[in-house]
Amino acid sequence: FSAVVCKLYPQSGGAAASGTPQSLKLTYPETLDRIKEEFQFLQTQYHSLKLECEKLATEKTEIQRHYVMYYEMSYGLNIEMHKQVSELCLFLSLHLCLSPPSDCPSASYA
Repeated sequence: FSAVVCKLYPQSGGAAASGTPQSLKLTYPETLDRIKEEFQFLQTQYHSLKLECEKLATEKTEIQRHYVMYYEMSYGLNIEMHKQVSELCLFLSLHLCLSPPSDCPSASYA
């Protein structure tokens, strides 16, 4: 806001010291033209910021989608790993129980 005020009413060193600022000598059409310029500038800034926000919102949605996808994959891999570990444990326990003690001395420790 202060940048807008400074652009609309620039101060020069000599005019401020004399007490009669030149910025007040602007005519109404000149003031209106300056206001229009500033308004157009602000509209352009608003439009570019709005586009940037929309772009960031799209990127955020895409990142969230990827996060969910990776989370689901990780969860699925975790479940599959536990299944395979359970199957391996069952396989080992069956084979260790069925093998004679002379073939597998570690079976006696189990």
